Amino acid sequence: MTLTAPETHLPTEVTLALGGLTAADVVAVARYDAKVSVAPEALEEVARVRAHVEALAASETPAYGISTGFGALANRHIPQDLRTQLQKSLIRSHAAGMGPAVEREVVRALMLLRAKTLASGRTGVRPVVLETFVKLLNAGITPVVREFGSLGCSGDLAPLSHVALVLMGEGEAFGPDGEQCGGRGQRTTAELLAEQGIEPVTLAEKEGLALVNGTEGMLGMLLMALHDLDALVKTADVTAALSIDGLMGTDQVFLPELHEPLRPHPGQADSAANMLAVLRDSKIVESHKVGDSRVQDAYSLRCAPQVAGAVRDTIAHARMVAGRELEASIDNPVVLPDGRVSSNGNFHGAPVAYVLDFLAIAAADLASIAERRTDRMLDPARSHGLPAFLADDPGVDSGLMIAQYTQAGLVSDLKRLAVPASVDSIPSSAMQEDHVSMGWHAARKLRKAVENLRRVLAIELVTAARAIDLRTAMSGGALVPGPGGAAALAVLRRTVAGPGVDRFMSPELEEADRVLADGELLTAVNAAVGGLR
Repeated sequence: MTLTAPETHLPTEVTLALGGLTAADVVAVARYDAKVSVAPEALEEVARVRAHVEALAASETPAYGISTGFGALANRHIPQDLRTQLQKSLIRSHAAGMGPAVEREVVRALMLLRAKTLASGRTGVRPVVLETFVKLLNAGITPVVREFGSLGCSGDLAPLSHVALVLMGEGEAFGPDGEQCGGRGQRTTAELLAEQGIEPVTLAEKEGLALVNGTEGMLGMLLMALHDLDALVKTADVTAALSIDGLMGTDQVFLPELHEPLRPHPGQADSAANMLAVLRDSKIVESHKVGDSRVQDAYSLRCAPQVAGAVRDTIAHARMVAGRELEASIDNPVVLPDGRVSSNGNFHGAPVAYVLDFLAIAAADLASIAERRTDRMLDPARSHGLPAFLADDPGVDSGLMIAQYTQAGLVSDLKRLAVPASVDSIPSSAMQEDHVSMGWHAARKLRKAVENLRRVLAIELVTAARAIDLRTAMSGGALVPGPGGAAALAVLRRTVAGPGVDRFMSPELEEADRVLADGELLTAVNAAVGGLR
């Protein structure tokens, strides 16, 4: 589902410092294997705070997570000779996920973000724990994290525990060659670490909790979804403009005076400006400004900026939440700057879970309006002179009839994925953890929603391009798109043929999806129109 083209604006090396990370840092490490280092001042702060934790550990006064059990077992004081076993038991028991392994980029994002929190000095781990975390990332070792296990409260416990298990030289992991280690009949994870010159960590007091008590899994998926949606909402502006050309719609509803001055939603104004830019100098649009009997275009054309703009504004809100979470140092208990070790509820994923759900709703609606434009281009009663289903010989050929079925199926799935996860709470840990966020599940379904949205837009692209090509052919070459539309069509036509007799459609749709994922379409249109907003 990810964008696969190298992105030159992303960093090639990321430093964990007391100031935290940016969203671009996370994408660079998760997707493109940017190297990670730790700033000296961060290591110094980690060491200073660790000395304080060790003093508390030596004290006779119980301290939660340092000399006690966890969760509903927090009332038991653990003697020093059992504390190493306590940390091992915590990680082993909490690494209880099931299902398929999640994507490599998700695990890498989770690891980097947890390393960022460790580097803040608020968790009380030893420097060696942080340094080993970074070594795993730089070596390309990816712990196997299972699909199910997190409730999004007390952090992403099971996913982070699977990572911590590999830090201990146990569990399952993929090596830099992609081979899975750990489990029956395979080389062990300890052997994999040894091959990379990495010494497993024996966890000391507090360190088990410090490795698992965070929202990093859901946050990492949110940051990558935002990165993808930034591109897809611009893509939706382009495909909407192409559909307007294909349907001989008007560009006058996108004039700036109809947007920001009258309805000051910033996303709406940006989307309208993009659509106007792609349609600029279109001979198709110009051909029916005089003498056209239609008073108004259908909503799916006329209201495209309002819908895409609302998606943009939802993305902006989600980005604000993600930015705040990136600044957070989430652990329980947490070591405060004044030395107090305090229990708290910051691991609750509600802020992240809500925006993950908001984005899934927005993605579903953006796909829904795109599908309506596609269907309109295939219906001769509404397409203003185009052949049925854009077929070469309607009746003998079916054209893009079933491509729209596929698109409709994707939209239906998107509507199911838009059902919020964050409203469902299941109590756990003997009712100690009696309200949970389900943020991990919200993130998992958003990843699928983003993937489906891109496929829906790919089908709209194929349909609109064929409709425009037919307009051009039917007019003897007089009706052609403007520079923006022509650039988009040229990119697609490098690998996807234009109108003709029926042929195997699936590879062409998959190729259009690749064109969107690689960023080729946006790059070409950006250059042609002088930059999209």
